[in-house]
Amino acid sequence: MPSIETILFATAILLIISVIASKLSAKMSLPALALFLGIGMLAGSEGIGGIYFDDPQLAQSMGVIALIFILFSGGLDTSFSKIRPIIGRGILMATAGVLITALVVAGFVMTLLNFSPAEAFLVGAIVAATDAAAVFSILGTQKIALKGNTVPLLELESGSNDPMAIFLTIAAIEIIQQPETSFLSLLMIFVRQMSIALLLGIGIGFLASKIINKLRLDADGLYPVFTAAFVLFAFGITALAGGSGFLAVYLVGLVMANQKFVHKNSLMNFHDGLSWLMQIIMFLTLGLLVFPSQLPPIALNGIIIAVVLIFVARPFGVFLSLLFSEFNFRDKLMISWVGLRGATPIVLATFPVLAGIPGSDTIFNIVFFVVLISVLLQGSTLIPVAKYLGITMPYVPPIQYPFELRDNADIRNELVEVVVSTGSSIIDRQIVNLGLPDESLIVLIARNQDIVVPNGNTIIEEGDTLLILADKDALTYIRNLCHSNYAPA
Repeated sequence: MPSIETILFATAILLIISVIASKLSAKMSLPALALFLGIGMLAGSEGIGGIYFDDPQLAQSMGVIALIFILFSGGLDTSFSKIRPIIGRGILMATAGVLITALVVAGFVMTLLNFSPAEAFLVGAIVAATDAAAVFSILGTQKIALKGNTVPLLELESGSNDPMAIFLTIAAIEIIQQPETSFLSLLMIFVRQMSIALLLGIGIGFLASKIINKLRLDADGLYPVFTAAFVLFAFGITALAGGSGFLAVYLVGLVMANQKFVHKNSLMNFHDGLSWLMQIIMFLTLGLLVFPSQLPPIALNGIIIAVVLIFVARPFGVFLSLLFSEFNFRDKLMISWVGLRGATPIVLATFPVLAGIPGSDTIFNIVFFVVLISVLLQGSTLIPVAKYLGITMPYVPPIQYPFELRDNADIRNELVEVVVSTGSSIIDRQIVNLGLPDESLIVLIARNQDIVVPNGNTIIEEGDTLLILADKDALTYIRNLCHSNYAPA
């Protein structure tokens, strides 16, 4: 057993290398997640690092904790106003779409590996869900902007489909171990888990926002500690109540994202960084768990299953889930292509190992190939595929203000961004002539990535982003000015 100093030193080196690798990933045209996986393999017992790691129990525990914070961060970074138009389709993809994908994969696995129906369905369930961390990180680091509601749909689906994949995986294991298990009993368990998670997730999300505003902690550094503890609390109490803890923490993040509470921006940045740390840990762990010498016998079958998943099963689930939707054929092809696999299948692949399912080592190695090929093939071609389909749009980077926007729930006024739309009556007018309410102030103007400090003589231009401090009534009036040809008083 290595000393604690050795473990800490090795951990630090792996994390530092991973962070540097993420910086180099764009130049190398490789997704950062694939580099994390490669670093883990190089550090493993059969790599240059020589680190022996073969503990599925520890890997699963680490994976559960990682998924908790990854899903919460995904919810916290999602605007409900953006996903509202597609929430029904997103839920359908996160449930029926996952089931359809698992069934299609299972059909091929039965033929290819001569698995029983239950064993084949177990493989399909493990790889069926898209991964929130993989989708969020690829879309963010590659700075891709897609037309319409494609990105909100992908964010909602990838953030909420893990509970379905986890349920199907556990159900498949239950059927393998107890063949007499009925479909009705499994359906009742699913309904109970999702219902409890829905109630507790939404309730705890509102509760967390209110408590944060009432705490008035003396040290700002305690707010991230509190939110992290609340996330673990939400997962734990939901799981103990018989619900899906993973769905609950995503809903807690989603509810909080659309509430006003103190230090909101800094807390979002903290959990974004924590999410990156968790996904780095998960991909490093997968790399350490994999023994390359065991891969060649299963390589061909693993590649075939990955290809079937990417080119057949995922599109089949997407197109059926989005029948009669507003998404056109090109949109559906893009949504199918962004079905990346990542940390979630890694965690789920440990379930059959710990349950003692026959052939679980083979299943784990298959999952490795699926994750590797998905990240390499889909992750590295998102932009070319999107451009080929003609659904990209100019990427607008977030505005970098010379100060941090801080939310304070006790302040009556709000500090918000309002964009001056085409056709607005205030275009080419001086601020002094806009007739703005006395309870409002244009603090800054973001114009073509430049920051303009306004005064009364500043002329408003089309496309300006106005950073405005005002109360609710004044903001409504100003939005009308910026978004229409409504004539100012």
